[in-house]
Amino acid sequence: MKAWIIPALLGLSLAGCQMIEPGPPPERIEVIDISDPDAPQAEPSARAPAPEPGRVARQVAFPAAEYAALPKSGSASLSGRLSLNGTPGGNETISVAPVTTYSAEAAEHALAGRAVERADPRAQAYTHNARTDGNGHFSLQGLPPGEFYVSGSMVNPANGQRQVILRQVSLRNGQRLEVNLSR
Repeated sequence: MKAWIIPALLGLSLAGCQMIEPGPPPERIEVIDISDPDAPQAEPSARAPAPEPGRVARQVAFPAAEYAALPKSGSASLSGRLSLNGTPGGNETISVAPVTTYSAEAAEHALAGRAVERADPRAQAYTHNARTDGNGHFSLQGLPPGEFYVSGSMVNPANGQRQVILRQVSLRNGQRLEVNLSR
């Protein structure tokens, strides 16, 4: 066999490969279109009550079967810091919610600067919360494996408006992950 064939075959097999720089994984945010123009509209008398003032009504019904398949606890841990324009988010709530069709709707509205009506208590049973310390640091243990939205909000010192910072992460049992919620 000719000596040039082996390097040529190796070169062809590696031609589609790409070097990936080491570092944190890229931010992943999924936005799911929740509108279905073919869905039947509810009769006015059968509609859900109006949401709280300043909140958007949910369009996605709570998916009980989707949540029932999710574990509520595990051995993963998550830590990080909440900050906005360099200012730490002290004494704020950090929420870690599983990525579902239901939570994706809330994430989509949050990223658009709108608050969705409060979550169904059954969804809240799968959401893990922590408070930040005075420097914006937070830590959560006992998290299950899966895909999660990690979110926090704080008042922007520049304009006085509350802003949501959201990241999507993937956790495995036993994993320790650091997530900085910052803009």
